[in-house]
Amino acid sequence: MNSTLRQQILFDLDDTLVHCNKYFDLILDQFADLLTDWFKPYGIATEEIREKQTEIDVAGVHQIGFASSHFPESLVDTYRYYARLTGRKLLSEEEDRLMKLGLSVYEQPIEPYPGMVETLNLLRNQGHELHLYTGGETGIQQRKIEQMRLADYFEDRIYIRQHKNIEALEDILQSRRFDRSRSWMIGNSLRTDVMPALSAGIKAIYIKIPNEWLYNIMELRHDGDAEMHTVTSLEEVPRVIFNHLHQAERQKRTL
Repeated sequence: MNSTLRQQILFDLDDTLVHCNKYFDLILDQFADLLTDWFKPYGIATEEIREKQTEIDVAGVHQIGFASSHFPESLVDTYRYYARLTGRKLLSEEEDRLMKLGLSVYEQPIEPYPGMVETLNLLRNQGHELHLYTGGETGIQQRKIEQMRLADYFEDRIYIRQHKNIEALEDILQSRRFDRSRSWMIGNSLRTDVMPALSAGIKAIYIKIPNEWLYNIMELRHDGDAEMHTVTSLEEVPRVIFNHLHQAERQKRTL
């Protein structure tokens, strides 16, 4: 491939290449059922419990990033909130049960999104340079990477960060000497994938998924020259990149 056509493509992992949110939702359904039962005499609604947990969860991620202990702690903190609110006695065995429930989310099977292998194979075979950039703890994310054999595609171009923001992305872009005019960020999060990419002057493809985690949703503010595309599936990504390159080549020939 002509070097001017070869793109440097950064992929997010969770809910871009592999499923993630749906496992948290399963645990949260069990959690909300437990608390609804425990606080039944006080008339606490399931929806109210889910909203309070989300509030506590999102506030914590803003502070400490993607630490594995945070999610189960958010379940316990929600339980404590309602115990204080209602005067119900806190029980250590109930807190232990919630911690174990929260931690079990990291033991769920790893399931690729439809078209993961085909998409990565196509882009690699077209000569593009693939990178993986994910938020979380190294041990947990590395297990997913190994189970999905993603090193076959990304080799040593894998970056795991507890805080996934503009500073982390800038560090990666500078460490590998990315050509920003040929670089892309692919992901499902407006907050941690798209906004940092546009701020860093690289192109972004936003994969819009249903039932997105509240933390990932934000209002975009960026330079009007920044290039962003929105798709609804991973399988659409190669077409977007191909069309961009085709259009760029056509414009060059008309100059």
